Amino acid sequence: MEEEKKHIDELIATYFAEGLDVGSLKELKKWIATSSDNEKYFMQQQELWFSAVDQKEAHLYDKEKAFELFKTKIGRQGETQKVIQKKFKLSIFWQYAAIVTALCVISYFSYWRGGEKVKEHFAEIVVESPLGSKTKLYLPDGTLVWLNAGSRMAYSQGFGVEDRLVKLTGEGYFEVKRNEELPFAVQTKALKVEVLGTKFNFRDYPEDEEVIVSLLEGKVVLDNLMRKEKSLFLIPNERVVLDKKSGRMQLEKALATNASQWKNGYLFFDEELLTDIIKELERSYGVKIQIANDALKDFRFYGNFVRREQSITEVMEALTATGKMHYKIEDNCITLY
Repeated sequence: MEEEKKHIDELIATYFAEGLDVGSLKELKKWIATSSDNEKYFMQQQELWFSAVDQKEAHLYDKEKAFELFKTKIGRQGETQKVIQKKFKLSIFWQYAAIVTALCVISYFSYWRGGEKVKEHFAEIVVESPLGSKTKLYLPDGTLVWLNAGSRMAYSQGFGVEDRLVKLTGEGYFEVKRNEELPFAVQTKALKVEVLGTKFNFRDYPEDEEVIVSLLEGKVVLDNLMRKEKSLFLIPNERVVLDKKSGRMQLEKALATNASQWKNGYLFFDEELLTDIIKELERSYGVKIQIANDALKDFRFYGNFVRREQSITEVMEALTATGKMHYKIEDNCITLY
């Protein structure tokens, strides 16, 4: 029993000082949820940590010492400034009110510093989806996330404490649990999307020329991180396309459900640049595709394919059937011309 208590104390101390790995954090959460006594004990330890901050600050901000020091200081002032005190004497009530106020400020400062220290040590949790596959997961707040092939998502171990921010590289589909007090945000290098509770698709691979956000349900606000622009608001069946070259956002009407068909095994291209389509095909089929004629880079295509049923050759045949290009395959490398 004593060993178990020691182990739990070590977990709690590590959680506040450095942050825990996923397995240890899961163990601590399970222990806290076991009983109300465990939850109460954890909260007590948290208050102790916040009030102490570290050993140096625990000495500086000890309430009892501060209280005695304050009373002593007032006493000395009474001995050396009797004449002044007679003129500006405070009542005992106001003297002690001043003491209490000072202690409250000290306690609040210690708590705040402690909270900041804990947040600094939150570990970052990273989820990646390998090429040629998809990853489905639930965030701590119950939000459903799908990550497309070659995508990466990161969020703090303290997710849900002061914010619900995730950082995305690649493509993700989100069904966000509503929380009006704590908005949900997804951020890439180019764009930030903030929502309360909704369904949307966000694609921003570093190698792509465009960032696309499509809204299925609810409402979202978008902030351009590449250049200063007014925030844009989306309603269902609208999308925003951000051109990475110009840094400008463009609002468009679109059937938003098409944008998230990839999680069901489909490849859907809605008037997208050929350069971005190529990168999606490379990630999905594990092939290398190159463009021999630069004039093709500005072409846009519309198409819908079933990845698990159609080969890369069938996709190429469908694209060349538009009459805009030809292709050839040599040693797992496809050339478009």
